[in-house]
Amino acid sequence: MNKVNVRTCSRTRNITKVSMLSVIAFILMYFQFPLAFVAPSFMQLDISDLPVLMGAFTLGPVYGIIIAFCKNILVLLLKGTMTAGVGELSNFIISATFAFVSSLIYNKKKTYKRAIISLSVGVLAMTALAMLSNYFVVFPLYGKVMPMDAIIAMGNAITPRINDLFSMMIYSVLPFNLIKGFTTSAVMMLVYKRVSPLFKN
Repeated sequence: MNKVNVRTCSRTRNITKVSMLSVIAFILMYFQFPLAFVAPSFMQLDISDLPVLMGAFTLGPVYGIIIAFCKNILVLLLKGTMTAGVGELSNFIISATFAFVSSLIYNKKKTYKRAIISLSVGVLAMTALAMLSNYFVVFPLYGKVMPMDAIIAMGNAITPRINDLFSMMIYSVLPFNLIKGFTTSAVMMLVYKRVSPLFKN
């Protein structure tokens, strides 16, 4: 088999894997539950980042971004949106960051200890960007769908410490993303070795 055919076969396999992981991630988004003690009802916990991480760890960081993008496109096309696409934009930003940062560190030295470190750094990077993107982009856009006062009131119902957008970031967005990130990381550590051979070249 010549080099052109090898590259073509490899590209075809990778497209198939990306498609599979994107569909799995999309399906996992249906299994959501609220963290009522920390976040308003429109922020739901799921582990749809698991296939995104799997793709990034086995195929490379860029593939993680592609899978995160495809996952949210599938949501918009097949499930629809209740947030005018704002929620999906936020999910893509956070999911892609988590996968890219984690896999970039892990792929340099693939050890168990390195995986823990990479996922932990990925969660922190994801959370930091989530706070910035939500404060400057996502919540202001969401405020065009729902009045910002109503959003803040939903946060205030959880804790009286939330009385403006900044305190919403500190007392809701921050803990929510840390919980989501470390929950997904824990599941990733449990299943990676068993599942990853299916997606490696």
